[in-house]
Amino acid sequence: MKEKRKEQSPMAWILSQTGDHGGEYVFSVIMAVIGVAFSVAPYFVVIRIVGGLINGQRELSFYMIRCLIMAALWLGRVVFHAISTAASHRATFAVLGEIRKRCLEKLSRMPLGAVLDQSSGALKNTVIERIDSIETTLAHIVPEFTANLLVPVIILIYIFIIDWRMGLASLATVPLGMSCYIFMMAGSTEFYEHTVTATKELNDTAVEYIGGIQVIKVFGKTRSSYDRFVHDAYEAAHSFIDWMRASIIPFTFAMVIMPSTMVSVLPIGGLLVKAGSLSVQDFVTIIILSVGVITPIITMMSYSDDFRTMGTIFGEVRAILDAPEMERPEEGEAPEKNDLTLNNVRFSYKDAEVLHGVSMEIPEGSFIALVGPSGSGKSTIARLIASLWDVTGGSIALGGKDIRSIPQAKYADKVAFVSQDNYLFNMNVRENIRLGRPSASDEEVEQAAKQSGCHDFIMSLENGYDTMVGSSGGHLSGGERQRISIARAMLKAAPVVILDEATAYTDPENEAVIQRSVSKLTAGKTLIVIAHRLSTVMDADRIYVIKDGIIEDSGTHEELLGRHGLYESMWKAHMEVKDNG
Repeated sequence: MKEKRKEQSPMAWILSQTGDHGGEYVFSVIMAVIGVAFSVAPYFVVIRIVGGLINGQRELSFYMIRCLIMAALWLGRVVFHAISTAASHRATFAVLGEIRKRCLEKLSRMPLGAVLDQSSGALKNTVIERIDSIETTLAHIVPEFTANLLVPVIILIYIFIIDWRMGLASLATVPLGMSCYIFMMAGSTEFYEHTVTATKELNDTAVEYIGGIQVIKVFGKTRSSYDRFVHDAYEAAHSFIDWMRASIIPFTFAMVIMPSTMVSVLPIGGLLVKAGSLSVQDFVTIIILSVGVITPIITMMSYSDDFRTMGTIFGEVRAILDAPEMERPEEGEAPEKNDLTLNNVRFSYKDAEVLHGVSMEIPEGSFIALVGPSGSGKSTIARLIASLWDVTGGSIALGGKDIRSIPQAKYADKVAFVSQDNYLFNMNVRENIRLGRPSASDEEVEQAAKQSGCHDFIMSLENGYDTMVGSSGGHLSGGERQRISIARAMLKAAPVVILDEATAYTDPENEAVIQRSVSKLTAGKTLIVIAHRLSTVMDADRIYVIKDGIIEDSGTHEELLGRHGLYESMWKAHMEVKDNG
């Protein structure tokens, strides 16, 4: 199925996304066709008026009635165009909302690494700007282009019926106009892709500049960082300027030549009338109808930029929607037992293997610690157990069942994960904690905060639990954000708790409070801790020492010290730092 989607043309793909709104688009197209027909119909009335003049019709009422008919037709054109536009926009904004939802849902089903590979600026650009760009295609091109294409075709058929020679004359400018149009389109995909790349780089630079403003100011990098922003802004602007400069001449010629039907209709028709093979009445009719074709043709050509960019815009959105997902079923149940087994787990990131056959047993209710040098693979193991990534080899089982055979939502209920850089949303403290269990009452939220040792500092905030934490929790310190994240995880009451250096931002005094709170809250639960302070995992049932993606050693604290290996070296270094502190 995915292969078939990839083979779809951009227009076929976007039409396939309309879902239940297809009927609204059909209605919109019908209204647009009627509207364009109403805009062309006055030309037929003009034909009657000119015929009356030629035939010596002198009654004023004859002309007044037909003028009123034309006014009514133009009014009808406005009404039907408005109905078509309203219907297409109503359907389009619903479709865009659904596409945006599907993109965000897709990100939640993708492996974490695939999401992190893309910058936040690029993803924001795709989910917001690129999807917004689809509005022109659905709301305007689908009804208006279709209608403006259909009506000229009908008129040309009518001209061919009157006189096939004049039909060919009406099309005489089309080959040259199309040649200019094709020349304009040449290289447009590359030009637009360059504008997309340049715009993404500008977005990324802007996000980086704003996000890193503190570091920029502290280290005096304001000038260099600003110069980079100016450079990327210049590149983004000129990517559009260069594109427009390359296409403006052929576009102008195409817009001038294509609708210039009179250039061929007048001389050829005049010769045919002179030769007596075309009546004056038919000649006048063809002249007027040829003029009526001009407006729809120009309207169609006005969408040329949208056609040029369609493939790239849709390609970015499809890159998200068609991206590989983590292997998880929709239906099924999680096992009752909560023991974990890692069997010969391998994991590759960007074609480089970072875990090389890791195996470990984590009994239900045990306290397991993962320690090792930075970059050894500890956090990767934690993320794999938390089902944020999929293993590339081996397996991870919960209660004897491969986690890939458990629905993601059901598995998520089993695991609470706290990392050293947990994200807080821009809402109040209470709601950030309540994310752990949305059905929790205010009392349960506050109880979790008390048990996690952060109730006192929350109450010291300006509005207590109703204090807004700011974007990414920016109104709070790193330690405060961390403690709220722990309270959120504790409120979830999951049977498996993973703490990935969860106390990295806390001072020793608060760390001791958090450790005591965590010990109480995780009693009887499976606890997996990654710690840079080894003193916090001395009491672990089993400590796994990870180095270069393999298990270097494992055992209790005393057993590992007795082997005089890597763990002992790390312990000594830790104690020296602690003593010096």
